[in-house]
Amino acid sequence: MKKTYTIDDTTILWDPSKCSHSGICVKGLPEVFKPKESPWVQTENASKEQIIQQVLKCPSGALSIKEQ
Repeated sequence: MKKTYTIDDTTILWDPSKCSHSGICVKGLPEVFKPKESPWVQTENASKEQIIQQVLKCPSGALSIKEQ
């Protein structure tokens, strides 16, 4: 089941079935990606641009961006 997280006019999509748990998101932006917390994606802790740049580094494609 995909989850969505929103920042401004942008939605971050997370598909846990694709996640390889590489940790790249957490290592790159630990103030946003907090797997031990709920919600685990906390968009209020960084700029939209920072989050987009980190999501684009996701090797499995589990994290993706949908701009409105």
